[in-house]
Amino acid sequence: MFEKQIKIPSAEEILKEQPLPASLAAIKRERDALCKDVIAGRSEKLLMVIGPCSAHESKPVLEYVKRLGKLNERVKDKLVIVPRIYTNKPRTKGVGYKGMFSQPDPENKEDILRGIRTIRDLHIHAIEESGLSAADEMLYPENYAYVEDLLTYVAVGARSSENQMHRLVSSGIELPVGIKNSMSGSVPVLINSIYAAQSTQVFKYHDWQVSTAGNEYAHAVLRGKVDEYGNDIPNYHFETVMQVFEGYRNSGGLKNPAIVIDANHSNSGKRFDQQIRIAEEVMQNRLYDKNFKQIVKGFMIESFLEEGNQAHDLVFGKSITDPCLGWADTERLILDIAEKA
Repeated sequence: MFEKQIKIPSAEEILKEQPLPASLAAIKRERDALCKDVIAGRSEKLLMVIGPCSAHESKPVLEYVKRLGKLNERVKDKLVIVPRIYTNKPRTKGVGYKGMFSQPDPENKEDILRGIRTIRDLHIHAIEESGLSAADEMLYPENYAYVEDLLTYVAVGARSSENQMHRLVSSGIELPVGIKNSMSGSVPVLINSIYAAQSTQVFKYHDWQVSTAGNEYAHAVLRGKVDEYGNDIPNYHFETVMQVFEGYRNSGGLKNPAIVIDANHSNSGKRFDQQIRIAEEVMQNRLYDKNFKQIVKGFMIESFLEEGNQAHDLVFGKSITDPCLGWADTERLILDIAEKA
């Protein structure tokens, strides 16, 4: 049984109520183009999708992206920085805090309408404060329409990459969509997901039959895998990257072969400090193999103002979900990657 609680306005109504100002929309278009150029190989810059595991409160996120905006000025010749403002949190067991979209106050009950308004306000102010438009995870495809005018990068998570609706909606997005390998780590499954996202599709979306042209900027994100015993197995090493490279070559015409390395999750075993070492290894491999350098386009990094995590929102700028790098290590890592890019 479904108990109806609150009538949620349509995405069109919400976007009209909280529009992105024209001046900020112009910034977003510029950032979109930079990001697309990296994925398509038109630019040799590296993409950095970086920020907290989940955005649970606006003030620390805005402080974080403001710092990223200043740092971007120092590295923009080498890197394209896209802040992670992830407002939906996947739950392995389906219960618990599900992110700002559902629960704008993590200590109180769900309030989706307030959550939608809160995340739009956050994304708009983030562009205003930093000059950078953000990434978010498309955990629920039907929710994407509420933020489609705000984002520069869209992520599809490991638990979602085999889901048909995620693949179909990705085919209609005109932005880079990073599709993570499934939890099993299967390369054929990953390639099939990208193929579906790059293909033309017809399906029901909200109240419409829609058609899409396919998204040539859909690409692979390697986040590690989990074996049948629950052990984390990394897949950022040279051998696995080159298997995905071969998968692209044998795919029958996928456009813009690209891989982004997620340095946390099963690649690090959720040991957040290992992200620095992992990024270093990937950068070294880019030096020694032209095909590796050609296909590895950047990183996903989990980072916040304070390192680690906490159970409740007591320390300003500290994750309440997965542990993250602190700002000092984040700044050093970004500068180091820029120097070696």
